[in-house]
Amino acid sequence: MFSVIAATSVSGSAQAGDLTDSTTGNAKTPGWIITIGGGSEYGPSYEGSSHNTFTFVPSFDLRRTDEKADLSAPDDNIDYSLFTLGGIEFGPVVGFRSGRAQSDSRALRDIHPIDWSVDAGAYAQYWPIEDQFRLRLEARQSLRKNDGFVADFAADWFTPVGDNLMISAGPRAAFADSTYMSNSFGISATESAASGLDAFDPKAGFKSVGFAVGVTYQISDTTSLQVYNKFERLVGDAANSPIVSNIGSNTQNTIGIVLTRSFTLNF
Repeated sequence: MFSVIAATSVSGSAQAGDLTDSTTGNAKTPGWIITIGGGSEYGPSYEGSSHNTFTFVPSFDLRRTDEKADLSAPDDNIDYSLFTLGGIEFGPVVGFRSGRAQSDSRALRDIHPIDWSVDAGAYAQYWPIEDQFRLRLEARQSLRKNDGFVADFAADWFTPVGDNLMISAGPRAAFADSTYMSNSFGISATESAASGLDAFDPKAGFKSVGFAVGVTYQISDTTSLQVYNKFERLVGDAANSPIVSNIGSNTQNTIGIVLTRSFTLNF
């Protein structure tokens, strides 16, 4: 299992620099605030697994010093806002997909492995209630053609507690095309004969529903600590796959902790 999350800020990942030149009085060219960090997750060793493992989690965020720090959920992928139309924000998004090794389970020794990969696409989000309630869609295609397409739907409520603590929570749903489903949950006739598991040809559809909760504490203007929990239940053909129903579990729960630090770069 391997994932990446976007940095979250309570009152701002870092203080924006002074945008006026003290000598000339002219406006400065905005610099950049880069937020990087890392942490660990404890969750399924692969999608559909009944066994958990620890994994490293990187975190990254980039914005201009004259831009407001965005609120984000713990499972947001890396994104950048390009424009807003009718109150809906659009931009590119990049994520990582976890892999699956035959060594993850003895029952998988005759089932094809899955290499971890990078996916890219676009996101759209809308705030029906500014800085409190957010709707978000991410649509991502793997850069490896055999890994397929996924779309993640999320709704999050953000609640500040004092000046330094932010709580987010909301439901999740994920859709995948037939290529993704076949790669993650399919079993060919050859694999069936070797493994003893029934052959399975999953179709496109919703693969999971769930709920995510995150708590972010702003230690200082430049440092924050986030803990989170994401619960998912595999549904449809994903849950019906023998990889899940026979040797794994349709219940997936991930606990994570991430520490981030922000830096201001002025050019």
